[in-house]
Amino acid sequence: MLVTLNDIAEKSGVSVTTVSRVLNNKHEKYRISLETKKNVLKAAKDLNYRPNELARGLRLKKTHTVGLVVPDISNPFFAHITHTIQSYMYQSGYSLIICVTNENIETEIRQIDLLRSKGVDGYIIMPVGQESGHLQEILNSNKPLVLLDRCIEDMNANAVVVDNYAGAYKATEHLVQNGHRRIAIVQGLLNTYTNNARLNGYKDALKDHGIAVHERYVVGNDFRKENGYIETKLLLNLGDPPTAIFTTSDLITLGAMQAIFEEKCTIPEDISIVAFDDVDFAPYLVAPLTVVRQPKELMGEVAVKLLIEEMRAKGKKDKKRIVLMPELVIRKSVRNIL
Repeated sequence: MLVTLNDIAEKSGVSVTTVSRVLNNKHEKYRISLETKKNVLKAAKDLNYRPNELARGLRLKKTHTVGLVVPDISNPFFAHITHTIQSYMYQSGYSLIICVTNENIETEIRQIDLLRSKGVDGYIIMPVGQESGHLQEILNSNKPLVLLDRCIEDMNANAVVVDNYAGAYKATEHLVQNGHRRIAIVQGLLNTYTNNARLNGYKDALKDHGIAVHERYVVGNDFRKENGYIETKLLLNLGDPPTAIFTTSDLITLGAMQAIFEEKCTIPEDISIVAFDDVDFAPYLVAPLTVVRQPKELMGEVAVKLLIEEMRAKGKKDKKRIVLMPELVIRKSVRNIL
């Protein structure tokens, strides 16, 4: 049975107004005695009163909920960041509504419309990145927004990103320094902030070391496992297959490793590999993977702090773009062929 303020007022022998003021922690403002406050709180506890957060949110125009939009929850990288954000949001007193887009821009637009209808207080969005009009609408409505992992270059929004270009450059340069010249890249979703930066880092590292970029070694079109599997199969069956592959996401790496195993190749004897992102099992493989490790925990924590800072700010605040540095972790998946 739903317990109301009337029930508490009747049990404690005070007015509904007094009950409301006590429960909203306004007893000092209205000079309500400590004894009356104790009686009201005891009555509420005895009746097992639970506040109607929805009604309270509508009244205060705050829901204490945040919308999180994730491209692919099956990707270990996004799953880890989601867990981090949920933990920090909970510690800060906010609930989280998680929406998954499956890297589809139309789904992303619909999910953001859903979050807007729920009246969330703010958004953390890891966008597909192929369109931005629906994201600009959030800013135009003065709702707090943080873009995470992928940002929109010309959008004045808070953002937390990794230096994808530097990470890809380091990965490719490491392969070059170990004697590799036929280096392939299995890229992710085309024409997105993350993929473009990683692709450019790969290409510039080759050019800076006097190695031509061959388009037959530039393959792939999304961040899924299937992309890594299919493209690696095709690469290994070229007349002049690469001696090394740079994979640009966790799931692409998993697919690539499956294809390498099926082709009866071994890492690093037959093919070297460097992966962007550091899957949990990477250090424990027969040939532990050399990776570009992103600071996942820090990315989620910074995104939460930026959003809460903006939600609690009175008036406009300058937007911040926080760029975090990835780390090249050298293990044993690259063979030196010099």
